[in-house]
Amino acid sequence: MSAGLPDTSAFIVEATAVPLLFGGMLALGRYLKRRAGVQFGPAYQLFSIVFSIWLPFEILYGAVLRASKADAAAKAGDENFLAHLSAMNATRAACVLLGAFVVIALLRRWFWELWFEKHQQEKAPKFLSQISGLFIVIAAVLVVFGGVYGHSIEGVVFGSTVVVGIVGFAMQDLLGNIIAGVALELGKPFKTGDWLKVDGQHAEVMEVNWRSTRLRTNDDIYLDIPNKQIVGATITNLTYPTRSHALRMTVGFDYDVPPNFIKDVFARSTAQVKWVLATPPPRVFLKDFGESAVIYEIKFYIEDESRFNDIVDGIRTNVWYAAQRNGIRIPFPIRTLHIERPKSRRQDTLADARSTVRKQAFLHLLDEAQVDRLLADARLLRFGRGEKVIQQGAAGESMFILLGGEADVFVDVGGQNTRVAALHTGDYCGEMSLLTGEPRSATVIARTDCEMWEIAKPVMAELLQENETLVQKLGELLAERRMETEGVLATTTEQAQIVTKQKEYTAGFLKKLSSFFEL
Repeated sequence: MSAGLPDTSAFIVEATAVPLLFGGMLALGRYLKRRAGVQFGPAYQLFSIVFSIWLPFEILYGAVLRASKADAAAKAGDENFLAHLSAMNATRAACVLLGAFVVIALLRRWFWELWFEKHQQEKAPKFLSQISGLFIVIAAVLVVFGGVYGHSIEGVVFGSTVVVGIVGFAMQDLLGNIIAGVALELGKPFKTGDWLKVDGQHAEVMEVNWRSTRLRTNDDIYLDIPNKQIVGATITNLTYPTRSHALRMTVGFDYDVPPNFIKDVFARSTAQVKWVLATPPPRVFLKDFGESAVIYEIKFYIEDESRFNDIVDGIRTNVWYAAQRNGIRIPFPIRTLHIERPKSRRQDTLADARSTVRKQAFLHLLDEAQVDRLLADARLLRFGRGEKVIQQGAAGESMFILLGGEADVFVDVGGQNTRVAALHTGDYCGEMSLLTGEPRSATVIARTDCEMWEIAKPVMAELLQENETLVQKLGELLAERRMETEGVLATTTEQAQIVTKQKEYTAGFLKKLSSFFEL
């Protein structure tokens, strides 16, 4: 053993201390992972091994080696001394480099994930954490070169600058994207989860990394746009400052239809679409007078941009059905020659309707001539899947006969919307409002595309004014239906009570019929 170095007994101390230190370091790592959520990875285990070897080695040999370092030239021939010096420098360098990764893990957890997210109210950008880690690694390398091995840092820095300059010239696009990425994070024009309008496409921000911004469209197509291109473009953020934002779409309709009527029809059709916000309500503007149509613009608000395609489809579908029901024509372009040959569609549906009315209780009271008169003035309407045919509580003076399709009946009781019945071909609804003028007692929603005959008050009024017997029969029928609905027939066993109730209800309905139809 060279003079000035500890004897072999020191190795016994080191052999005892290393396992204890290693066990303590592993316990500390488990504690930080369990209590603070720090994810060290394999680097921490390597650091624990190297640190457990270095610390006793530093205590036993560090002072002697540092004191002897100035006289290293005199001891150049002492292989034992040089071996100890080389081992000391290697363990010091390994501790610094591996310790840098431990510091990066602690910084990532305590600063980027906890402090940053708490104060900025958003998730920390991944690439900013990566850049800070890169600087820590570079600093650790400089400490090893200058502090551990005693090399000139100026030379290292100068050499690195030259290399970086050469590499930077060759990778100027990549560096430009990195700088642009930093600018995006500082300016924060958008964040992960925001919806942007880029080159006419609606896309959600998935990630901002070193080189590019990754987005996903409504069609689940991923876009990878370089940060430099994003910074240089005009970006429309559909989510900032709130997720609620307005969209617009245009539709052209015939010149003959009054604009205010069009606006009311379109506003109602738009408001019925799922995901369209009720507040602010949809609005319709007359935008332009086109060559073949008046152009209207529908403005509506949404929150869930991922439903953009479904919302636009729903609005256009509802507008088409509403136009058909209200006799509004979507004009063909003037340059297009359109030859229309009317088919006997109305005659066919009229025959279908005539065969179904006999199945209904109160329509069964009519003779053939009265049925023909009733249906001749009825309107054939189409309702799209999901549209409301009637709304509970709304005023109404008509009834509907379902010629094709299916619909559901809902009743709102105490804020709870409950499905109470299903309508199929041949069924009807709304007859109580037609006969008495009472508000709609339920909501009917088309489950599939539906065709319906709408029978309005004026047609029924003519029939009732000409036939007093029909009025009396309708009063009795409505009274019987009211008793069935209230369960009077099922709960009352005495015939006298049933007759009394029947007369009471009949008189009430006759009074309503006379008042409503001015008989």
